[in-house]
Amino acid sequence: MDAGAGGNVDLLMRLMSASTERARVSSSNIANASTPGYRRQIVQFENVLRDKISQGATLEDLSGIQPSVVEDTISPGKPDGNNVNLELEINTERQNRLLYETYAALLQSHFDMIETSIQAGR
Repeated sequence: MDAGAGGNVDLLMRLMSASTERARVSSSNIANASTPGYRRQIVQFENVLRDKISQGATLEDLSGIQPSVVEDTISPGKPDGNNVNLELEINTERQNRLLYETYAALLQSHFDMIETSIQAGR
């Protein structure tokens, strides 16, 4: 992957894919809210990117980072061992939708700039 505009597109596409995965995982959590022993799952991606960037990683260094689904070990469980909180899931879905819309808008802006450059070059 090059470190230029193509790298930005790749990163935005992976961010959108992570949001899609997060929506799937959250739906699964909601579907299992009353399943005894079910442990809430979460998608980690943006936080891993943030950590790598704060350590000085380049865009190329970030290309190998993929979203991962892990068990939520922080949320308290109910007596049956299930730790899904519907209010938390709804808030997660709202935040995730906003993230996805932001990533899509950034990607659209990128393509709009390309289109404008092409039209200006005619």
